[in-house]
Amino acid sequence: MLAAFRAGVAGVRSSIRSYAHSTFSSLKVRNYRLYFIGQGVSLCGTFMQALAQSWLVLTLTGSLAAVGIVSALQFGPVLVLGPYGGIMADRFSKRKLLIGTQSAQGALALLLGVLVVTHAVTLWMVYAVAGALGVINALDNPTRQTFMHEMVGRDLVGNAVTLSSTELNLSRIIGPMLAGVLIATLGIGMCFMINAASFVAVLACLAMMRDGELQKTAPAPRAGGQLREGLRYVRRTPVLRDALIMIGVVGTLTYEFQVTLSGIARLTFRANADTYALLISAMGVGAVVGGLVIANRRGASMKALSLAAVGFGAATIAVACSPTLLLAALGMAIVGVFSICFTTLSNTILQLNAAPRMRGRVMSLWSAAFLGSSVIGAPAVGWIGDRLSPEWGLAVGGIAALGAGAYGLMAMKRHPEIRLAEQPVPPPRAPAEDAEPRYA
Repeated sequence: MLAAFRAGVAGVRSSIRSYAHSTFSSLKVRNYRLYFIGQGVSLCGTFMQALAQSWLVLTLTGSLAAVGIVSALQFGPVLVLGPYGGIMADRFSKRKLLIGTQSAQGALALLLGVLVVTHAVTLWMVYAVAGALGVINALDNPTRQTFMHEMVGRDLVGNAVTLSSTELNLSRIIGPMLAGVLIATLGIGMCFMINAASFVAVLACLAMMRDGELQKTAPAPRAGGQLREGLRYVRRTPVLRDALIMIGVVGTLTYEFQVTLSGIARLTFRANADTYALLISAMGVGAVVGGLVIANRRGASMKALSLAAVGFGAATIAVACSPTLLLAALGMAIVGVFSICFTTLSNTILQLNAAPRMRGRVMSLWSAAFLGSSVIGAPAVGWIGDRLSPEWGLAVGGIAALGAGAYGLMAMKRHPEIRLAEQPVPPPRAPAEDAEPRYA
């Protein structure tokens, strides 16, 4: 009896070790481990600033449309300039580009913090800083996405993407909670100042990386028509094209939580920044849980992406219909689970199916579809929130996600080569660089 018990305990321990080994496998890579540490610190500051910025604009204007304009200015340049950022990521050292973009973001956070602390800030200044951040993001986002592959390689890129997404959502819990406390005690300006200081950590970690351990691809030569070449490549590759369409729909209308949740907190529940932080943090909790569950997956399928979009949409609509703050917070946790599933699967599908020399341009389109689409979605959702209610703005996003999921399921039927069953990521091999990838 005792021997059986001990054998059972040993089996459980072995299963836990195996799960942990698989779930956190990419952290064994030193360069990625440094990146993970630096980003963890910086992302907490980023989410502090995101909450503080929305609350600052809402305090200055009382308008959700104004919050939407700030979001559009911050992410709009990614839509226009993102593909050019992808070309830069394909041409130059990604680590050096990130050192430059992260330094610039820290400087802008410091500037906005000084303006707020000295009571010199006006709405147009917030608009200007948001626009400048957007220009930097147009280069920073595709560079960060492709740098993931360079740090860990093809076999671990799915795990690295999931862990980074989980870390991002853990920061979404910590950052807003700290921001809520700071706004109530020291004022909005301190959120921007602390975010500026947080960039020191990520810059130090980037500087400590070993350049020789990066799995670099040959830089794309300078040539005319590279942007058109990237767009043609995506258009004739069904898995990339259809995934990007889904991402664009969801990114435009569903991921405008910066607009909708601030309105629900202030206008629906008549609460303060702490309530806004609670809703954002609840979403982060769900995303962390979801991320840890799917972190040991090596493959990604269009079917899984479509189902994640459907679940994302249904959960978002449920939050919009929630009569109490408690139910809304619980609903946001479920939204967080489907949110990380959708973002991780979409990112992994593109990373694994894009030809190496095209990866920067493909991931720049991911950034444009996911972030840059806010230039359209954020003002539109803000306008709906002002004219109808914040709940309607949230519900429209849920309906958009349901539509994206339906599109993905129909796309699989249109292409006879699609394999419905998810397959594991194959070991590295040497296919033709521009071979047409299939849905996995």
